[in-house]
Amino acid sequence: MQSANAVIMVRPSGFFPNPETALDNSFQQRIAAEEYDRVGAAAREEFDRAVDRLSTAGVHVHVIEDTPSPPKPDAVFPNNWFSTHHDGRVVLYPMHAPSRRAERRADLIDKLREHYRVTEVVDYTSFENRGLALEGTGSLVLDHLARIAYVSLSNRAHLEPLQRFCADFNYEPTTFTSSDADGQPIYHTNVMMCLGTEFALIGLQTIDDLAERAKVRERLEAGKRTVIELSRGQIADFAGNALELHNEKSRLLVLSERAAARLSDEQRTTLARFTDLLPLNLPTIELAGGSARCMLASIHLPPLQTTGLLR
Repeated sequence: MQSANAVIMVRPSGFFPNPETALDNSFQQRIAAEEYDRVGAAAREEFDRAVDRLSTAGVHVHVIEDTPSPPKPDAVFPNNWFSTHHDGRVVLYPMHAPSRRAERRADLIDKLREHYRVTEVVDYTSFENRGLALEGTGSLVLDHLARIAYVSLSNRAHLEPLQRFCADFNYEPTTFTSSDADGQPIYHTNVMMCLGTEFALIGLQTIDDLAERAKVRERLEAGKRTVIELSRGQIADFAGNALELHNEKSRLLVLSERAAARLSDEQRTTLARFTDLLPLNLPTIELAGGSARCMLASIHLPPLQTTGLLR
């Protein structure tokens, strides 16, 4: 299946917009250090409301508490350091920013083993020794049905680890470059592209090379996806940073309230053919340059039994 019905979310301990990651993340906002405690408390409130909303909608949410030491300002975005796969494998990814590497936690993988079949942990973190990164499903937007990995190349997504992942997991890479309004590379593919079972939300305008733009559209349409184009302004408001999940009755598109407000009536009508919108209130968490999709680490592992909350 393209979508999952279970996710892991990490409740932040010391959240604040990370000055190190701000160097190549134009979606991020800078705040004064004296504001860190206030925004951290607000982020935890937003996180708890998001968990409740997802759970009420029928999504299995496994909550892991962040550890306070060392400080991990981006711990609320776990999808960047690991992913899970239908064959039972878990992948650990190389991270660009040294401050983010402390987010990787063996105990989180052990928690997964309590509820899911984990056959192998595939570790690509040694690429960090050569300055190469591939930041999980931030860098990778995976078409699980057609076995295509869409990747916008950047400081966070290098070709060599991508090729290793694709060879190991039988995906075909489709690479391109995308840029923001100032011409800077978009740091993660998943802020300009969301792939659902029957649709794709994508900021094609951000792909400056017309041949690459045409290639991406062609691949999406060949996979029988309805392409819903997003403007640069909608991308800037995180309309591309969404994730399709499902409950027992329907598919759900999880995105922030800010992102949902930017969708046009026509886009909403098109999406309603495929999924129900599930907006989350995340204005504080979005200060760090990520939104709803970044908070959700989808679980595609085979379950050992019916799972509940890890709380």
